[in-house]
Amino acid sequence: MEYDLDTGAHSVYSLHYHLILTTKYRRGVLTEDRTQFIRGVIEGFADKYGVTLTNLDGEDDHVHILFRAEPTTDLVKFINTVKGATARRIRNEYEDELKTDLWGDSFWNDSYCLISTGQVSLDVLKEYVEDQRA
Repeated sequence: MEYDLDTGAHSVYSLHYHLILTTKYRRGVLTEDRTQFIRGVIEGFADKYGVTLTNLDGEDDHVHILFRAEPTTDLVKFINTVKGATARRIRNEYEDELKTDLWGDSFWNDSYCLISTGQVSLDVLKEYVEDQRA
């Protein structure tokens, strides 16, 4: 098996993660346009955290975010930034459409699911996400 490895000054690594975020109250407010909007927001700051977005997909009440990280990435800080930045931006962009389903400043549930994945698992996850789209 051949691995796709990243390198640092004194290291070789392959750190892949699967992050799942659900909307507050599991409201079905995510559309394809909103999911792509979220992707754009994350891509705008991911480099700052040493993160490369691999895939982002989901359904109307949750998103699956696959990403690669560096060993120095502060995952909690990155996830909090993802949740905060995407919530603010999507609430501002779609405020009128969301106010009946989500009130106040809420958009995401407080909790999240983060799973470390190996490259074999990552390939399986990518296939699963692609199959779900078809």
